[in-house]
Amino acid sequence: MSQPFLTSAQTVNKEVQQQKEADLLTQRGQKQLDIGQAESAFETWQKATKIYQKLHYEDGIIGSLINQNLALQALGLHYRACNTLLSALKLDANASLCATTPQQPTDKMEKLLTATINKQTLSPVKLLGLHNLGEVLRRLGKLDESKKVLEEILSVAKWIPSVDTSGILLSLGSTRQDIYKQARNQYSEIEEPVFQKEFVNLIQQQALESLDIYQQVINTLNTPKEVQLQAQLHRLSLLLDFDKWLAVESNLGNTKLASLRSTITQQIQPAVDLLLKNNSVFSQLPASYSVYAKLNFARSLNNIPDEQFHAQAIKYAESALQTAKSTNSQRLQSESFGILGKLKLEQSQPYFEEALGLAQSVHAWDLAYQWQQELGNLYKKQGKYKKALQAYSAAIENVTLVRNNLLSTNTDLEFSFQEKVEPLYREYMRLLLADFNPNLSQVIQTNERLQIAQLENYLQCGRLDLVALNELKNLAIIPSIIHIIDLGNSIELVVQSPDKSLHHQSLEAKLVRLHADKVLQTLQDQNFAQTKNQVILDYSQALYNLLIAPIKRYLPPDGTLVFTLDTSFQSLPIGLLHDGKDYLLKHYNIAETLGSKVRQPKLLPKKQLRALIAGLSKFSPSFKAPNAPKYLTQLASVLEEVANVKEQTNSSLLLLNEEFTYKRFLEEVSRKNFPIIHLTTHAQFSSLPQLTMFFSWDKPINLLEFDSLLKQKNQINEDAIELLVLSACQTAKGNKRSALGIAGSAAQAGARSTVATLWRVDDKSTALLMKEFYKELKNGKIKAEALRLAQLSLLSNPDYSHPYYWAGFLLIGSWL
Repeated sequence: MSQPFLTSAQTVNKEVQQQKEADLLTQRGQKQLDIGQAESAFETWQKATKIYQKLHYEDGIIGSLINQNLALQALGLHYRACNTLLSALKLDANASLCATTPQQPTDKMEKLLTATINKQTLSPVKLLGLHNLGEVLRRLGKLDESKKVLEEILSVAKWIPSVDTSGILLSLGSTRQDIYKQARNQYSEIEEPVFQKEFVNLIQQQALESLDIYQQVINTLNTPKEVQLQAQLHRLSLLLDFDKWLAVESNLGNTKLASLRSTITQQIQPAVDLLLKNNSVFSQLPASYSVYAKLNFARSLNNIPDEQFHAQAIKYAESALQTAKSTNSQRLQSESFGILGKLKLEQSQPYFEEALGLAQSVHAWDLAYQWQQELGNLYKKQGKYKKALQAYSAAIENVTLVRNNLLSTNTDLEFSFQEKVEPLYREYMRLLLADFNPNLSQVIQTNERLQIAQLENYLQCGRLDLVALNELKNLAIIPSIIHIIDLGNSIELVVQSPDKSLHHQSLEAKLVRLHADKVLQTLQDQNFAQTKNQVILDYSQALYNLLIAPIKRYLPPDGTLVFTLDTSFQSLPIGLLHDGKDYLLKHYNIAETLGSKVRQPKLLPKKQLRALIAGLSKFSPSFKAPNAPKYLTQLASVLEEVANVKEQTNSSLLLLNEEFTYKRFLEEVSRKNFPIIHLTTHAQFSSLPQLTMFFSWDKPINLLEFDSLLKQKNQINEDAIELLVLSACQTAKGNKRSALGIAGSAAQAGARSTVATLWRVDDKSTALLMKEFYKELKNGKIKAEALRLAQLSLLSNPDYSHPYYWAGFLLIGSWL
C-alpha cells in the first residue's frame, strides 16, 4: 500500500502565502484521490510541485512528485509513475529500471539498485519515495527489482526511530505474493520433472514467506488500522489461493504437500473471523481504498464453498458499490457492478452491462474486456450466438489495446495469461467455426493475435514488429499456408492456397493428440537414434493421415508450405510426416512462422553471405554454470562445421572456443554488420525464458541477454540479421511448449529467418548438413529449399538416413 506525502507546517516568513497555497493544494489532491478522482488529484499536485520548485523547498518537491506518482498509479499509468519517482529521487540515470521490456539482466539491475540506495542520504521523504518505487516496480511486473528496493530500505528504516515500517513490510509481502503467483502460473506450463520440482519448492517458499510477512504486520503493535486491514485481506486471499493449489497437487499424489495443506486450511476460518470482527475499519478508510478493500474481501468470501459466506460476499460488494457511487468514480463503480455480476448469477447480465458502460465511459479497457468476456459467456449459454460473437470480438480488441499500451501495464494479464486470456481467443474461434459458413479470415486473424500475444507474454516484451502473411506484398514465391489450431475438443485445419482461397477441416482432438504424443515421445526418447525406422514411419504416417491427408487436395503437388502451429504442435518436425510412399519433406519446402506473422521476407543475395561464426568444440567453463543442463559434452565436429561455413560464406569472422567469450561476441555483434549469425554451440529451449539459453566460452547467455545484445545490432542497422543459425540445440524434453523458446530467440534476435534443431543432433551429420545448406544458399536457392535439399542429402546417405540425423531441423520465419 503506497503512502502519500503530507506537508509539515515549516514555512519561510516572506513566502508564507505561497507555502500555504502549496500545502492546501497537497491536501486537496489527497482528498481528490481518496474519492477516486485521480486525474484531478494529478493536476492539483502538479500545481503544488511548481510552487515548491519556485520556493526551492526540496522535501516539498520530492513529496509532491511522490503524490503525482500515486495519482498516475491510480490511473494505471505505472510506467509514467515510475519515471516520476526516479525524477523525485534524482535517479534519472536509471531510467531503464522502469522499462516494461527488460533492458538488462535482473542481477545487474539489482546490484545497480543496491549501490544507488546506499549512496542516498535517506531522509523520511526519500524513504517514502523509495517505498513507492518498490510498489510501482511490482505493478510493472519487475518483481525481483521491487523486492530488492523494499528489502534494502527496510533494513535502513529499522534504524530511523520516526519511520513506521509496517507499510514497507506490507509492500514486501505483496511483492512476494506476486512472485508466488508468477511461479504458480509458470509451473502450469512446465512439463520437465526436474524443473517441476524446483518450482514446487519456489511456490511453497514464496507463499509461506509472504504469509509470514503479513502476520508480522498484523501482530505488530501500533500498526495503522488501514495497513493492518490490508495485511489481513492479502493474507486471506493468499491462504485461499495457496490452499487451492495445494489441493490440486495433493490429489496428483504429492503426499508431502498434504500435511502442509492441512495447516493452511486450518488458518482460513480464523482469518475470515478476524476480518468480520474488524468490519468497522472498512468504513474508516478513504473512499477509494474502502471500495477496493470491500471488493477484495467479497472475492475471497466467494472463493469459500459456503452459502453463508456467499451471502456475506454480496453484502460487502453492495456496500462497495454504495461507497463507489458516493465518489462519482466510474471506474470504482464499474468494478463494483462487475463483481456483483459474478456474485448474483441470476441477475448477472444487467450488472455486467452496467459495469461495461461505465468502463467504456472512462476508457478503462482493462475492465471493459473482462465484462465483455463475461457477457459473451452469458450470451453463448442463452444461444444468442451473434451477440456472443460481438462481445468476444470487442473483448479481444480491448485486450489488444491494453497489451499494446506501453505507457500502462497489466501484470494480471501476464500472470494469468493461460487461465484468463487464452480461453477468450479460443472461445471466439470455436463460435466462429460453429457457423454454417464460417468466416475463416477472422479465424486466422484471431489465431495470429493469440500466438503473437503468447509469444510477447513469454518474452515479457512490447509489440513485436511482424507482418501478417496475408498482408505481404510482391512475394517472389507464394506458399500455401496451413494453420493447425487446438480448440480443446477439436483440432482445426485452415488452409490458404497460393490463389488465396481458404479451406477448413475439423478433426476429433483425442485421436490427433494420441498420435502426436506418440511421435513426440519417440523423438524425445534418449534411444531415439536406435529406434527402428518402421516404428517411426508407423507413427508419422498415422499423423499424416490425420493432419495432411484431409487437406491434400487444396495443396499444389510441390512448392513451399508455411505452417502456423499451435503451441502443442510446435515441437513436432512436420517434414517427418509420411504419406506411405514419401516423407512430406521430399515434395515441399517447409517453414514455420510466429503466429502466421513474419518480418517482411527478402531473398538473401550472394553478396550478403557474410557471417559471424561462433562455436565451442571443447568442454568450456560455462558448461559448469548452476543452471546448465547436465548433458553438455564437447562437440568434436564443430571444427569441421565452422570451417565449412567459413568456406561457403564471404568475409566471415570466426570466434572459436576461448575466443567466443560473451564480451568478444557482444563487441563483434555490435560493431560489424553480419547478415548471418551462425552459432554452433550447445543451446537449450524451454517454455520458460530463464531456462532458454546458449553457451559461450565463459557463461551461458539467456534469452534476456541475447535480446539486449542483439537490440544493439538492430539499432545500428534495421536489417542486420537475415539469418540466425543455432545448430547444436535442443528443446527441453517432455515439454510441448518448449519450442516457444526457439520462436522467442528468433523474435528477440530480430532475424528474418532462424534455423534451429528440435533435439540434440549428431554433430558429424550436422557439419555435413550445414555444408550443403550454405552451398545451396550460395547457388541462389531460397532458405527453405536450401534447408530441404541439405536434409535430403543426409536422408540419401546410408550412414545418416535415420530421422534422428535430419528431421529435427526447423526453419522459422521467412522462407525466401
